[in-house]
Amino acid sequence: MPTMPDPTRDDRLVLTLDAGGTNFRFAAVRGGKPVGEGLHLPSRGDDLEACLARIVEGFETVRAGCPEPPVAISFAFPGPCDYPAGIIGDLGNLPGFRGGVPLGPMLEEKFGIPVFINNDGDLFVYGEAMGGLLPHVNRLLEEAGSPKRYRNLFGITLGTGLGGGITRDGELFIGDNSVAAEVWTIRHKLEPGTNAEEGACIRAVRRVYAECAGLPFDEAPDPHQIYAIACGKAPGNAEAAREAARRLGEVAGDVMATALTLIDGLGVIGGGVSGAWPLFLPAMIAEMNSEFTAPDGHRFRRMPAMAFNLEDPEQLDAFLQGESREVRIPGSDRPLLYDPLQRTGVGISRLGTSEAVALGAYAFALQQLDQA
Repeated sequence: MPTMPDPTRDDRLVLTLDAGGTNFRFAAVRGGKPVGEGLHLPSRGDDLEACLARIVEGFETVRAGCPEPPVAISFAFPGPCDYPAGIIGDLGNLPGFRGGVPLGPMLEEKFGIPVFINNDGDLFVYGEAMGGLLPHVNRLLEEAGSPKRYRNLFGITLGTGLGGGITRDGELFIGDNSVAAEVWTIRHKLEPGTNAEEGACIRAVRRVYAECAGLPFDEAPDPHQIYAIACGKAPGNAEAAREAARRLGEVAGDVMATALTLIDGLGVIGGGVSGAWPLFLPAMIAEMNSEFTAPDGHRFRRMPAMAFNLEDPEQLDAFLQGESREVRIPGSDRPLLYDPLQRTGVGISRLGTSEAVALGAYAFALQQLDQA
């Protein structure tokens, strides 16, 4: 099996940007790590000319502090966007962008180097595939003596919204319209008239807590406080807090199961809500391991592969051990190691969401340069 690329061993330098609705965070990355001081600037997202000037200013400032010239610019930017062409569509949180703005080509002309733009959910998962959960799990499998290895990864980010990304065999999967893995539009399992994001994001956790605690929505605490309430570390309605986490896990588990049924790989979770995983991850795994009922009453697994919670030591051990055994080739005494247990695992980001996005942007730029 070919070795996955390792961007942490590359000496090339790439300029990156984490673009939010309020602030832009610029950095230079080499070997998968930041070089020098980063820079934070207000986005000025309501004024296109001011926003574009701010982006140029940020990259110029960071480039001036680099020890050598960068080979590319690579960053995450909100959609809708034709990411391969670098053309930004009509944005909600940066309303100055309207009618199609060729941001990538503009930056290429300004800086004279290739520019790559992607969705933050995509780059999060790509970063975890290059230097996070995916290689971490494969190392554990190797240490356990298992023949099993994984090359495909699906991930979600749980925060202001529900984001997603797919990597397949070391490459980021973008899709034909730059909208692959837009899982926020998957149907909400518990409320089929709406989308999954309304059950798996910050406002969803607050909404369920408010509903169960008998509070107006605007009086519901933020998810970090709800997590503390559920753990008995803060005053509040602990039962409502636990139910809010459980429902998030069930909805996100339905999304994860749907995606992994198609992709057949591992699952990773990031985003601001991911820190509450002890509360929602068991419900997520339970949903993934749930069953369907056939017309004749026969029950069968909703996923061909069994799902394991990689943050639970016992489940992790069972996942790593699998059901490995020796089998012999008919007519020969030569043994082969065989593991018939079809399985997937879901774990939390090993890098941190922002760090994974930066590594994903860096690795994507290097891959594109090498393929040019």
